Amino acid sequence: MQEQNLKFEMVGKTLYGLEEILAGELTALGADEVQPGRRMVSFTGDRALLYKANIYCRTALRILMPICHFKARDAEGVYRKTKEIAWEDYMSLDKTFAIDSVIHSEDFNHSKFVAYKTKDAIVDYFTEKYGKRPSVRINNPDLYIHIHISHNDCTLSIDSSGESLHKRGYRLDPSEAPLNEVLAAGMILKTGWRGESNFVDPMCGSGTLLIEAAMIALNIPPGIYRREFAFEKWIDFDRELFDRIYNDEDDERPFAFKCYGSDISPAAIEAADKNIRQAGLQKYIELKVLPFQQYNEAPQPGIMVTNPPYGERISARDLSGLYSMIGERMKHAFMGYNVWILSYREECFEKIALRPGEKVKLMNGSLECEYRRYEMFEGKNKEYKKSLNEGEAKPHKEKRHADTGKDTSRRPPKHFAGDGLDDSEDYNAFRGRKPAPKTFRKKRFDN
Repeated sequence: MQEQNLKFEMVGKTLYGLEEILAGELTALGADEVQPGRRMVSFTGDRALLYKANIYCRTALRILMPICHFKARDAEGVYRKTKEIAWEDYMSLDKTFAIDSVIHSEDFNHSKFVAYKTKDAIVDYFTEKYGKRPSVRINNPDLYIHIHISHNDCTLSIDSSGESLHKRGYRLDPSEAPLNEVLAAGMILKTGWRGESNFVDPMCGSGTLLIEAAMIALNIPPGIYRREFAFEKWIDFDRELFDRIYNDEDDERPFAFKCYGSDISPAAIEAADKNIRQAGLQKYIELKVLPFQQYNEAPQPGIMVTNPPYGERISARDLSGLYSMIGERMKHAFMGYNVWILSYREECFEKIALRPGEKVKLMNGSLECEYRRYEMFEGKNKEYKKSLNEGEAKPHKEKRHADTGKDTSRRPPKHFAGDGLDDSEDYNAFRGRKPAPKTFRKKRFDN
């Protein structure tokens, strides 16, 4: 494997549209040579950075460590090159392994056959050198090996994450069509919101956006809920280094506002409540069963981020009415807000009947979606822009009492606001104060 302080190549996989966000996260962690690509970001760093990228990156699906680049025209060429690698540097005979392959090439028609030949090369390497062979295990192997082929360019990598990083570990009860956690985090990070106001999702489903928002506001690492990472089974795994990174709470911060979620479905709210409790974030998230059309007043100041139904299980007529209602409620209940909406039907956005200030292309599963920002302000668009140019526009207006002169503008009630660091006891009770990670995970998830 790699020496602790030696820098090496890594690749972070992500969703389309989130490459720049992931690049920013990696840069903030201290990565070097950060280069965004298509659904990936390449970078360099040491072993500590590999651990940090898995624990801290909200928009990474997995972190790969390339070990060999080569060219091949067929599966036999892949076999020969794979067999040249010193595999005892990465695994021992008592370890199990699995092969995952991604092929984008006309010369390689069968990705499963490429994976099969890669497996044969590793098995034959050990058999010829040691007279014994390691075992293949599809589920939960000790070593995940990834081969990527684009045309004739082949890359063999070790997967340091294992199960996809979007599987945080807090989701107990998903809704009918749950939002991918990596996409949810990316949507929030795209807005620039980091906890400096209230966060509202009036169609929250099982609460993914709310949980990711609270974690961002408190700066809780998304990997803290995971059972394990694949690198914990590597032969050079540094337990002391991992424990130190895992238990570092120096960057956590208070959240003085709240995340508010509602949904028309009692079952969805029940699911969200279970997930929020699993994450230990119930002090920061408030839920209620409430149809969006009954939303009359939003907490100030705030931002709204939501992922409405797209029409897969709803009629076109009902969908049109839904988005018309969304636009109407935005204008009446969310003054002073930036409202961000993810959808994939142009006709849905048209029914909102508002001009977006920003459009971002994102993929939600196989659907090519748009993520649009609407700036909600009082008065006409021209008047608002004019006041902005004159430096007079205020997103949240103060109201002064005629006699006392005190500010009477609407603020979050005291029981809605967090009490700073003292309000984090639910999360800290979940996490424990400086536990040994294995002890914590076993206690947490075996209950």
